[in-house]
Amino acid sequence: MSFEITETLEGKIIEVQVTGKLSKEAYQEFVPLTEAAIQQHGKVRILFIMHDFHGWDAGALWEDIKFDLKHFAHIERLAIVGETKWEHGMAIFCRPFTTARMKYFDHKNLEEAREWIKS
Repeated sequence: MSFEITETLEGKIIEVQVTGKLSKEAYQEFVPLTEAAIQQHGKVRILFIMHDFHGWDAGALWEDIKFDLKHFAHIERLAIVGETKWEHGMAIFCRPFTTARMKYFDHKNLEEAREWIKS
């Protein structure tokens, strides 16, 4: 698994790139950074970019659900970039956990996703 976090627009946008299977350890890096951004801005936007993504391990799935329930109203926009096979499943999985505007983009539309998350 590879996991990288980048902040843009003074931390209001958090860009997460993940390859492989998301682990609990990745959440231990992601959660404090995101919570600090929420403290500073009230609401954040997340751009989640998946490369050869294989889902979550059990520990990461639990951390994701806890995070989503705690921050239900703090995510303003969520852009997901990945393979088409994840589009339907991610939309169904994410919808109950957030009031965010969500949009799915194919890898070839990464720049379009970056523009949408900023707008």
